[in-house]
Amino acid sequence: MELWYTEHHTEHVNFSLKVKEQLVNKQSDFQHIAVMDTYEFGRILTLDGYLMITEKDEFIYHDMIVHVPMATNPGIKKVLVIGAGDGGTIRELTRYESIEQIDMVEIDPMVVEVCSKYIQQTACKLNDPRVHIYYEDGLKFVRKKSDEYDLVIVDSTDPFGPGEGLFTKEFYGNCFNALNSTGILVNQHESTYYDEYVEAMKRAHQRIKETFAIAKVYQAHIPTYPSGHWLFGFASKHFDPLTDLDEEKWNALGLKTKYYNTDLHKGSFALPNYVKEQLGE
Repeated sequence: MELWYTEHHTEHVNFSLKVKEQLVNKQSDFQHIAVMDTYEFGRILTLDGYLMITEKDEFIYHDMIVHVPMATNPGIKKVLVIGAGDGGTIRELTRYESIEQIDMVEIDPMVVEVCSKYIQQTACKLNDPRVHIYYEDGLKFVRKKSDEYDLVIVDSTDPFGPGEGLFTKEFYGNCFNALNSTGILVNQHESTYYDEYVEAMKRAHQRIKETFAIAKVYQAHIPTYPSGHWLFGFASKHFDPLTDLDEEKWNALGLKTKYYNTDLHKGSFALPNYVKEQLGE
């Protein structure tokens, strides 16, 4: 008997992967968690049936959510990561010796537990001494912070279920307050290809634009995400990701990446016309 994982991208579009074996099938206090070993994409993590990461293409997402802000301001020392229970964002951040502290806020401890056991590829640096993990609601955590972080990364699920509160105007305002005077906010920004995702993306972008002086959108091609075309938001009180990109300093670090480079950094902000129209730019 063949076993397949299928995610419904729209009413008329499904995405399927052939599965070798199901490794985890659990219900936490917040969501359903599954890990499967697939033929084409290696081990995959799903939350409430939605694909979060695969071993084959996770590097694209994690490269782009971390290295874009780090190349814009290589002087970042204190980082807050909201979500990121799979550990991939933390793994990339720990590659920077200059970073002194990484606070990670994950609402569901079972996600961290499962990934630490079954997806070591992404969870391998969660025990770095600079990493402090807080198991609580990111919305509540960030409310208590003021003028504290150089960088906030919102590595969240989609804007429903446990991740719903991380797409509100209140949340982005709290992130603004948690950042210092030159702070950067980066968030996963959904897709614009399918109608079901467009409104969430537009709403998030508008709320960020209302809060931050600099608010831009960049993109990456992630094969297993809906449509394969995914967006990220870059917002800051001070740094512009194009005019302030410090190519020389970042390249001098000698970090080997599978997806990100500083040429791609610049190109990723060149958006297709239909995306510009949806963003109202």
